[in-house]
Amino acid sequence: MVEAGREVRVLDCFLPAAHSRRPEYLNPAAELVEGDVTDPGVVAAALDGVGAVCHQAAMVGLGLDYRDAEDYVAVNDLGTARLLSALARRGFRGPLVLASSMVVYGEGRYECPRHGPVRPAPRSRRDLEAGRFDPACPECGEPLAPRSIEEDAPLDPRSVYAATKLQQEHLCTLFARENEGVSCTALRYHNVYGPRMPRDTPYAGVASIFRSALAAGRAPRVFEDGAQLRDFVHVADVARANLLALEREGPPAAFNVASGSPESILTMAELLAREAGEGAPAPEVTGEFRLGDVRHVFADPGRARAELGFAAEIGLAEGMAEFARAELR
Repeated sequence: MVEAGREVRVLDCFLPAAHSRRPEYLNPAAELVEGDVTDPGVVAAALDGVGAVCHQAAMVGLGLDYRDAEDYVAVNDLGTARLLSALARRGFRGPLVLASSMVVYGEGRYECPRHGPVRPAPRSRRDLEAGRFDPACPECGEPLAPRSIEEDAPLDPRSVYAATKLQQEHLCTLFARENEGVSCTALRYHNVYGPRMPRDTPYAGVASIFRSALAAGRAPRVFEDGAQLRDFVHVADVARANLLALEREGPPAAFNVASGSPESILTMAELLAREAGEGAPAPEVTGEFRLGDVRHVFADPGRARAELGFAAEIGLAEGMAEFARAELR
């Protein structure tokens, strides 16, 4: 945005799990305001003169357990409400872009050979402990085939983090509907990776967790059997999607921000370990699991291509070659 001649203001609270100081890579032409999105006074001051908002503020990741629930709701939902209240008081009528997530879908889309499209129930601890990781058809018990998911699919968040991200979408959509002239775009990021991700934190994405392990000389620990399918998208592509969304006009809408080329978690870990260089430990498939995790979820990016003009440009092999050597926060 700076390169396009726009004035840019960044609001960041420097959450320790992400980073603790002003990043050296921040464009010096961008104004930095240090403060918390849950603080009404800070938000009001940061919005002074602002004509467009790109809302990325959130506590991310699955979390450790349900004791994280208060923090997720406070940062993600109360923070969003404070932002929208401040925008309403200022009569904001510009574009609003929300960083949402693929976690709002819960499990991805599945088909049964006998019963067609079906919605599997949440996986049980008993099945996971027995190594039965793939969901079965709720009608006949047969294995299901995963399919790419579109934005109109039913939303079924299956973790506290996912529930807060869906609530962010609801709040922003309602704000746009009640304030004529506001264009609200929710970008449902899939598995984002790339340079400057935080290291050594359980709240980071899986790629960052694996990269932190390799940097410490440890083998990436791949949960379940490693066959979980995800759509990995490079952070540079995500940034470009945000710029395109800021130019969008029209009613509230959500878009998958994804590559359209799903890969397994184990494949990603193997690529990353190979690119880390000679002597890097190979990934270890552990059979561990987390109840809040879903098995397969990957995207159909067709709507983003048709309506935003967005298509991911960085493939997984190219991106992992860079990420394996990139600096982490």
